[in-house]
Amino acid sequence: MRAADLAVSYPTVGLGTSALEAARLLAGADLPGLIVVDAAERPYTILPGTQVLRLAVPAYCQEDPALARVIDEAHADTFLRDLADRTVAECLPTPERELAVVAPDATVLEIAALMARTRSPLVAVVDGRTMLGAVTLDALLDRMLAS
Repeated sequence: MRAADLAVSYPTVGLGTSALEAARLLAGADLPGLIVVDAAERPYTILPGTQVLRLAVPAYCQEDPALARVIDEAHADTFLRDLADRTVAECLPTPERELAVVAPDATVLEIAALMARTRSPLVAVVDGRTMLGAVTLDALLDRMLAS
């Protein structure tokens, strides 16, 4: 089976998209991440959902989990609201990682190797300049376990 056979339509966001809108899309569709596209609608990078959380959770709570425990639940629930003033571009990991993109004829093993190497829960399938869709980790594992 090839990437083109596994690819499904997948939502994308732009670099200027609100980080809060991206978080809502992730949650609303139970997505592991998002494909960020450039102005020409070509894949620019993959934004894992954890990276959106990383921007929303204060750095002091990430560095010292004990501090996260002392914040009451009412205030803890408001952290995602702070994403409204930030963009997807601000959520992107630095330094930039290898772009998780494969050609339509990529094999299941090639897709798995790319996901493992890039630590990406999804891979964009691109034919020339056209994005055909994406392969998610879930779909890839389903395919591999069915064999």
